[in-house]
Amino acid sequence: MTIKLGCIADDFTGATDLANNLVRAGMRTVQAIGIPGAPLRDDADAVVVALKTRTLPAEEAVAQSLAALQWLRAQGAEQIYFKYCSTFDSTPRGNIGPVTDALMASLGTAFTIATPAFPDNKRTVFKGYLFAGDVLLNESGMQHHPLTPMTDPNLVRVLAAQTSRRVGLIDYGVVARGSDAIRARIQELTAQGIEIAIVDAVSNDDLLALGPALRGMPLVTAGSGVAICLPGNWGLAAVSAASTARAQGLQAVVAGSCSTATNGQVAAFIESGRPALALDPMKLAAGEDVVGQALAWAEPRMQDGPVLIYSTAQPDTVRQTQGALGADRAGAMIESAIARIATGLVERGVRQLIVAGGETSGAVVQALGLEQIAIGEQIDPGVPWCAGYAPVAGGDISIALKSGNFGTPDFFTKAFL
Repeated sequence: MTIKLGCIADDFTGATDLANNLVRAGMRTVQAIGIPGAPLRDDADAVVVALKTRTLPAEEAVAQSLAALQWLRAQGAEQIYFKYCSTFDSTPRGNIGPVTDALMASLGTAFTIATPAFPDNKRTVFKGYLFAGDVLLNESGMQHHPLTPMTDPNLVRVLAAQTSRRVGLIDYGVVARGSDAIRARIQELTAQGIEIAIVDAVSNDDLLALGPALRGMPLVTAGSGVAICLPGNWGLAAVSAASTARAQGLQAVVAGSCSTATNGQVAAFIESGRPALALDPMKLAAGEDVVGQALAWAEPRMQDGPVLIYSTAQPDTVRQTQGALGADRAGAMIESAIARIATGLVERGVRQLIVAGGETSGAVVQALGLEQIAIGEQIDPGVPWCAGYAPVAGGDISIALKSGNFGTPDFFTKAFL
């Protein structure tokens, strides 16, 4: 099989987000959980390799990303797409910069672009500054992220702190003049020794103008928004929404994200009168059987409709927990617990499962043994239902991997309708 676009995503929700946009833009897309060890189940124009590298030490993230690159090149990928979050969340040490550097070096390319813009989800870039909705990123709640707090919305500055390469800007004045102007600006920047350029985009029209300028570029780095403009470079056109039959069975939500959006979704689910159970990380740390207690709580209730089990909390509570247990320990402990709970729910008949949070989704998907997933109907921008074979279910399940920042307040209820 020869594929047109080979994608490397730094978390599992982001991979699904990207695959969803590629499918809707006309590309037959397969999402692989990790580097495939077996043949792909379907023919594809694009393959998205989902990694869990966003918060790993930079050297581990680089090693895994290069291994994914090697596999994708062996499949004949004509262009590589490194996908990160639309909130560009990272740390001063990476991993966006180090992974980009390594991919550029391996591909032997001297220039690439970077833009997390995803206007359909209200992520826009103007003059190099990232906005979430109507506010700058550092005023959106992302400044409180427990693992990758974002306190600087200036993407040129953020990326320059992570790379030894020179970072420049293709600003809105250029983008608004169209593809030819963007190409000319790329030539100017390259002549100036700029190797990575942040690109402004405040609408889908901006991304569509960017697309032709990226034709033939060995490496593109972006959020999932740029996916809408690449299939056209291969003569592919947008299609009607993807559809896969939803698995029949019980319904549940597990949430590990502490983002503002997920906090609102948890609150809305509880306000709707549906059953919800909060996990206590201090009880986990004390060795209580929190997983067993959660499954015992859920089993009778999910016979009557969806249930929610969550560790989602407000920033002050998160800080208190991290102060008591340490950020790394607290995060790993909660991820492991939610993954075991998700597995237990599936063993008890759940066949429609929503997972909220990128790190949480990675832990759950790995625990369920999913290797490849097919993209189905979109629930909200960036979040589709997916189908995949789960060994613990003895068949396919439907799963929605929701980035913590995505979705409307009623996401947890409307998704099951």
